[in-house]
Amino acid sequence: MNPDTIASASALGGTTTWLVAVLGTILVSLLGAAHKLGLIYQLWHQVDPKSTRHGGEIVAEVLKAHGVRYVFTLVGGHISPILVASEKLGIRIVDTRHEATAVFAADAVARLSGTVGVAAVTAGPGVTNTITAVKNAQMAESPVLLIGGAAATLQKGRGALQDIDQLSLLKPLCKFCASVKSVRDISPVLRKAIAVAQCDTPGPVFVEFPLDVLYPYHLIERELIKKTTSKGVLGKAVNWYLRSYLGNLFAGAWAVRDLSPLPVKIPKATKKEVQQCVELISRAKKPVILLGSQVTLPPTPVKKLREALEELGIPCFLGGMARGMLGKNSPLHIRQNRREALKEADVVILAGTVCDFRLSYGRILSKGSKIIAVNRNREQLLKNAHIFWKPHVAIKGDAGSFLVHLSQELRGYSCPRDWAISLKETDHVKEKENREKAEEPTEHHLNPLKLLHHVDCLLPEDSLLVADGGDFVASAAYIVKPRGPLCWLDPGAFGTLGVGGGFALGAKLCRPESEVWILYGDGSLGFSVMEFDTFVRHKTPVIALVGNDACWSQISREQVPMLGSNVACGLDYLDYHKVAEGLGGKGFLLDRQNEDQIDDIIRTAQSGCRSGKPFLLNALIGKTNFREGSISV
Repeated sequence: MNPDTIASASALGGTTTWLVAVLGTILVSLLGAAHKLGLIYQLWHQVDPKSTRHGGEIVAEVLKAHGVRYVFTLVGGHISPILVASEKLGIRIVDTRHEATAVFAADAVARLSGTVGVAAVTAGPGVTNTITAVKNAQMAESPVLLIGGAAATLQKGRGALQDIDQLSLLKPLCKFCASVKSVRDISPVLRKAIAVAQCDTPGPVFVEFPLDVLYPYHLIERELIKKTTSKGVLGKAVNWYLRSYLGNLFAGAWAVRDLSPLPVKIPKATKKEVQQCVELISRAKKPVILLGSQVTLPPTPVKKLREALEELGIPCFLGGMARGMLGKNSPLHIRQNRREALKEADVVILAGTVCDFRLSYGRILSKGSKIIAVNRNREQLLKNAHIFWKPHVAIKGDAGSFLVHLSQELRGYSCPRDWAISLKETDHVKEKENREKAEEPTEHHLNPLKLLHHVDCLLPEDSLLVADGGDFVASAAYIVKPRGPLCWLDPGAFGTLGVGGGFALGAKLCRPESEVWILYGDGSLGFSVMEFDTFVRHKTPVIALVGNDACWSQISREQVPMLGSNVACGLDYLDYHKVAEGLGGKGFLLDRQNEDQIDDIIRTAQSGCRSGKPFLLNALIGKTNFREGSISV
């Protein structure tokens, strides 16, 4: 009852008038409910109870309409209809050995393809096993769609198999979470989820599908409406309720619906903001650009962005997915001595780069520099601002399109050559020192730096590198040079171990002609070595190089001198190459005994990989002081 109706009726004076108003309101409510029930009744009777169609087909149709080529999964009965229907429509189903790997693979596809990556997992533990990978996608700003199975709608909270409150778990990690309540809701919910994943700052989304919205009507009817011997009023009432519930569940299920993608909104810098930056840069004597992963996001093609950076001619430091943006040997790419360069710079452009631990929370920036910060996410844009650093211009917008616009407005501008040359000269000095360190003998086993130089010399131009590890991989970031844009995949700000198998799987599917390498630490290898089985079954040959120093060295380097103990940091020099062979791949051991054959072994692995076999190179490495003073927290 509407309080305003009661009040107005009372104001007219008299009980009769008040009763008329009450009865009128009730009548309107009943008519509305009857109208709604009538619509549902009409839709219900469009359902053929004997039809074999099911909700999984609608899921597959939506994915197909959005250009999804791969669904990564670990199979479960809750999601079988989605997998079967997707395969029938030509979407490749790639099953992995762990749900986290499925999400990591979807993450890699999202980063490399510029579209949403999709993983589908079963209910309960299937969903909970993805949590770390979903959080990694959130922090890496990857548009990933996680599809989860769920208990039937009527069984929720009643102790059904693998029934938990999945939405509460995923809501803090995802931009959008939803549970589909009826078959007719599948298309609109999925379309919205996929659009949200890609809008503004990209990120993961989660859609839960209860069993009874995925399977055919006749199967749900058989399970839901059991024949009862009771002929009483209660039995009939229960039966009527269940049939009504089932009718509403499938009402309008097969009505023609729009499956096409919804618009994706991307924030961009205004003309005024770009002009402010043009004025600052045109007067700069020592500008630098720090490129973060955001610059690789759509809509700006990475090739166009690279051309814009070369037009600007401003020295660049590359991080995250931006590694390789300028190719292998660009005069603009400065790889070393970032801290010293930032002390001297008079203008610094943070293009998708965040002032978190990677930039010492902003303390690394000079107080005398004018800082231009561009980021799609306002929180990331201003992280630690006014505490350790202060932006001169802060732009909530897409970094890639901003840089392209900036280069167009600065046509004819020339960055002072002596500044770029001086930075490059210090780069060469540091790299010469690294080469000298690579020649220093290490006790018992291979010098890891020398090994990485061997790899760098033999990488082809179409190679793609996946980074999964601590100390060994951090060393590789200084030595191994990605050959071009979108040729480097690392976990991102979360620093997650275990991404290697999934990232490499997604990368090889996206770029079947490329040589995909996983740079593993021996610790991180343990998370996904079982995926060699996946590489073999799905004919996705990759090369894994394991820096095996029998230790969690990133931690041990600090823990031992600070706390005097190596507890929990020790591993063994295990035969990981034999594990790969046991899973159907091929393995080699690299050590002092065959050091003079390393190039030949790498070439053999490259040749075998081209023939369809995944390889694992188990490199026994010694200790160096290359990263002494680095921190792990």
